[in-house]
Amino acid sequence: MELSQNDFDFLREFVRARSAIELGENKQYLVEARLQPIIHREGLTNYSELVDQLKQAAAGPLHEKVVDAMTTNETSFFRDMPVFDALAREIVPEVMKANQATRTINIWSAACSSGQEIYSTCIILLERFPQLRLGWRVNLMATDLSTEILERAQQGVYSQLEINRGMPAKYLVRYFDQDGAKWVIKPELREMVTFQQVNLIKPWPMLPRMDIIFMRNVLYYFSTETRKQILSKVKRQLGRDGYLLLGAAETIQMIDDEFKREHTHKATYYKLR
Repeated sequence: MELSQNDFDFLREFVRARSAIELGENKQYLVEARLQPIIHREGLTNYSELVDQLKQAAAGPLHEKVVDAMTTNETSFFRDMPVFDALAREIVPEVMKANQATRTINIWSAACSSGQEIYSTCIILLERFPQLRLGWRVNLMATDLSTEILERAQQGVYSQLEINRGMPAKYLVRYFDQDGAKWVIKPELREMVTFQQVNLIKPWPMLPRMDIIFMRNVLYYFSTETRKQILSKVKRQLGRDGYLLLGAAETIQMIDDEFKREHTHKATYYKLR
């Protein structure tokens, strides 16, 4: 079963139009590998039948499944540890100082994948800032394009392999329950987070001003123009003293000069000028 050039071209445009994800000419193997399970589950025989099904309607469950399959959900607990060190040592203390009057902190994981990033953040807050339990409102929101991955994140169920990728043993004991071969986030953490589907290239829902926005390892999947559009919305969403956290290999210095790049504890973050 091979993917024809015409069907590949259609799928590239289909995914780009719905998610802004740019699939290069050399990604045909990736498209084939990720769509093959959908073909089998849907009872289809080849890629052409899948494309025909997509063309029959403007939207539907199959359309969502295809876009979900093409999104990359690579993540791990405490991924890029210097970011979480900076969160504990400087970022959260500075936000608390700036927000002393309102005693409110708003944190958004804008491409949360299966939830490891936002749950790692919850653990940092509980471990390092017990004073937040006393009269502070801490609102944590996690969003993603994929409804399937959001459901996984909300369930908070992880394999041993996922746990082994970054979760310290001391936190595993405190914040997870074992269920056979799986580990389940305790309700204390799961109830701290609100999950919602948000497509970053579409209009965003009404959100509070954010003090911290995680948008790590997502912008590089988009074209430069799409990055500019997303960053324009980030500027409206980020509080004046807010922090934008990107992936370690990402930079926006040549894309939007209204953000200034700063460093702390081996981590990089952006603030509005």
